[in-house]
Amino acid sequence: MIAPNTDRPGLGIVFICAGIFCISLNDMLIKLLSGGYPLHQIVFVRSAIGLMFTFGFVRMEGGLRILRTRTPLLHILRGLMVVAANMAFYAAVAVLPLGQATALFFVAPLFITVLSIPLLGEAVGPLRMGAVVVGFAGVLIMQQPWASDLGVSRVVLLLPVIAALFYALMQVMTRRLGVTTSASAMAVYIQGMFAVVSLLFFVVAGDGRFAEGVENESLKFLLRAWIWPPVEDLWVFGVVGCCAGVIGYTLSAAYKMANAATIAPFEYLGLPLAIFWGWAFFGEWPAPETWAGCALIIGAGVFVFMRERQLSRPMSGWRRRWGRR
Repeated sequence: MIAPNTDRPGLGIVFICAGIFCISLNDMLIKLLSGGYPLHQIVFVRSAIGLMFTFGFVRMEGGLRILRTRTPLLHILRGLMVVAANMAFYAAVAVLPLGQATALFFVAPLFITVLSIPLLGEAVGPLRMGAVVVGFAGVLIMQQPWASDLGVSRVVLLLPVIAALFYALMQVMTRRLGVTTSASAMAVYIQGMFAVVSLLFFVVAGDGRFAEGVENESLKFLLRAWIWPPVEDLWVFGVVGCCAGVIGYTLSAAYKMANAATIAPFEYLGLPLAIFWGWAFFGEWPAPETWAGCALIIGAGVFVFMRERQLSRPMSGWRRRWGRR
């Protein structure tokens, strides 16, 4: 558990809201680019620009000395998790409507609540666990296992959920690593991992040879050849890179400063934002099943948040002694 003086839930909420707005903008712009560029090229440019911003935060928090760590392997593992989460999610975004992919991904806060039990030692009682079950029922409705033809591969539909699991693991690790590691340092490690993995993709598949004959749009997005962007696309890459710098810092800071179960529900801000971007830029509107699933997931998240706020008040008697939740 983190030291008490690092618990600043109000500031953590501000950071998570800022980070989620940048994530939603980033997602929309990457979907715009997904028809002509490979994901690993977008990720490399994003991480290169993001690193420049992040090193500015490093300087503000104490300079290069704060990059020293006694847990390098944990940081590498955390970085690989967020890279895997991004690749799975954006491979789905290339095919699915932005709102639907985001709605499925928003099982992540529920994963965080569950994972905080074994990994952080946080207590989650039957009421919050019941809310988690309701949230996963919303995911099941959006997956529609009873439907014979969804017009899209079920593997693609599962990709945002897989991304959510990796993301949740990464954020719970952030909470633990935040004991001795600054938010800007953790952001540098993540952006560096993005750059390394995307360069490895370029070495192996940057010429597009693995994309030849591939029909699946998600795989095409992962495997097509790198190209030099025209001038009209450069600003999009630039904004994506700026978002990356802000996202890396704000999310790390949020989960360092506040309890995971308190912060996680605020990530649902990204859902209405994604629906708006999908409608405004791609003419997408969620299907009834997506709305129903969203309602269950958001309802579950709000309940978990309200329950956590209630339990954060001073406990007396048997509740303080036994930690009942």
